[in-house]
Amino acid sequence: MQRIRLRYTKRGRLRFTSHRDFQRAFERALRRAEVPMAYSAGFTPHPKVSYANAAPTGTGSEAEYLEIQLAERRDPDKLRELLNESLPDGLDVIDAVESRTSGLADRLEASVWEIRLDGVAPETAGHAVEAFLAAEEVQVERRTKSGMRTFDARAAVARLEAAGREGDRPDGDACAILRLVVRHLTPAVRPDDVLSGLRATADLAPPVPAAVTRLAQGLLDEETGAVTDPLAPDRDAATAAPSTAAGLSAAKATSGASPAAGEGTA
Repeated sequence: MQRIRLRYTKRGRLRFTSHRDFQRAFERALRRAEVPMAYSAGFTPHPKVSYANAAPTGTGSEAEYLEIQLAERRDPDKLRELLNESLPDGLDVIDAVESRTSGLADRLEASVWEIRLDGVAPETAGHAVEAFLAAEEVQVERRTKSGMRTFDARAAVARLEAAGREGDRPDGDACAILRLVVRHLTPAVRPDDVLSGLRATADLAPPVPAAVTRLAQGLLDEETGAVTDPLAPDRDAATAAPSTAAGLSAAKATSGASPAAGEGTA
């Protein structure tokens, strides 16, 4: 068995595909690329693919992750190229590493989101952000499978900033950009929940739907609000492995070497 961890994107119109749609497209790509997948046991075997924290339908993403298990070893970079040839444009595998550590899902502690608010002045967005961050809690509602649910959107927000300039669009309209870092808590707080919170605390109501893109996922530094690459530990382990193997070989060669001339026993 070999496990490969992949980072992929959802761009353009494919941001509107559901997670189930992506699963079908990805498993079709595995077959087209003739990837030697490992399969589950039972009456209906399925390829061993583990999906982690998929972005909501309608949002773009530069940082989606999954892990696959192979029955035969493959070079991760070659595998990435083969999959990209079989996936539709917009679903692009941009990184592939061999799994050498445990717990990929445990490393996805937080997400970095970019929210584009067309028609909203940056100053207006900035005031709304200040009001949101000043609140001890921000109760929002969301409809779930079990009905309407109320929860605190403020507790999950590790960082929220507003940027942009008046007239930064070709047509001269205002556009504000929000940069948001959200902890992965239960219940999950999504970017649209934060937008609902901004509406509740500061009456911020964009005239057109917001364009939302996930930029990163990973471990969260609570002091700085930075989110680190979750594949870095696997990449570091792969780099360290050849050095360790070389050191072991050198040690064996030294221990097994014959005594030098003139160093015979008395």
